[in-house]
Amino acid sequence: MAVSKRDFLWAFASGLATASTSRIATAADNPVAADNATAHAAAGHDMAGMPAHWHGSEEIAFLIYPQFTALDVFGPHYMLASLMGAKVHFVAKTREPVASDFKVAVVPTATFDQCPKNLDIICVPGGSNGTLAAMRDKATITFLKDRGGRAKLVTSVCTGSLLLGAAGLLDGYRATSHWLARELLRDFGAEPVDQRVVVDRNRITGAGVTAGIDFGLSIVKQLRDEDYAKTVQLLAEYQPEPPLDAGTPGRAGASTTKLVSDMFVPFMDEVRSFVRTNSR
Repeated sequence: MAVSKRDFLWAFASGLATASTSRIATAADNPVAADNATAHAAAGHDMAGMPAHWHGSEEIAFLIYPQFTALDVFGPHYMLASLMGAKVHFVAKTREPVASDFKVAVVPTATFDQCPKNLDIICVPGGSNGTLAAMRDKATITFLKDRGGRAKLVTSVCTGSLLLGAAGLLDGYRATSHWLARELLRDFGAEPVDQRVVVDRNRITGAGVTAGIDFGLSIVKQLRDEDYAKTVQLLAEYQPEPPLDAGTPGRAGASTTKLVSDMFVPFMDEVRSFVRTNSR
């Protein structure tokens, strides 16, 4: 006899808990291990009560490049890797480990050539110097243009939207970015929006760093449903209560905002220089 949706949610959460640890440990060596872990955890439960749309077959790719911001990947990865049936790829120019801005290394699971041609989601993380280097890298931009031109959802977190812009994928779209870089989106033909997550047709962009968690959860809700997303959120115990109230320029105050802004003047100038050079 089929179980209730409530009982299934319990079994589903057990599967996610098991799969989440398995995904991290075995992604490079055995990309199906997470699905096997979910199936093992659900064994002994009648899964007939599962809504059909809760199990998909999405192909999801995270672009990985040197000096990317780690949380731009790991925040949304936690959420998107919780999509039952989805396959998540860490894609880079080579299969060699790639270090983030704070030296967390990720082992890619596919090269640009090995990445599935037709993705359901492509997600581009941000950074600072690393993002600038990626914007100037012909192979990276060629890859983004190709897969981004085919993907069902073209997405980014933080300054990853600048990379989408450099690939011509945000022209005519509403989008967001890290607050420092948001207005730079105009230089790529996009309309900057001061929101944590912005959806415009099949473009979904997240604001700075931690916004990637909200971004990922919103995609989970879109691709499954609210009950599914709530289960993922609860398992992540995601209910932020920051010890300080300074997460936006308006809340941080003028002096703190100026301090941070001044630190990134060279980055902003380099992006503008890139736009001038590549618009000729």
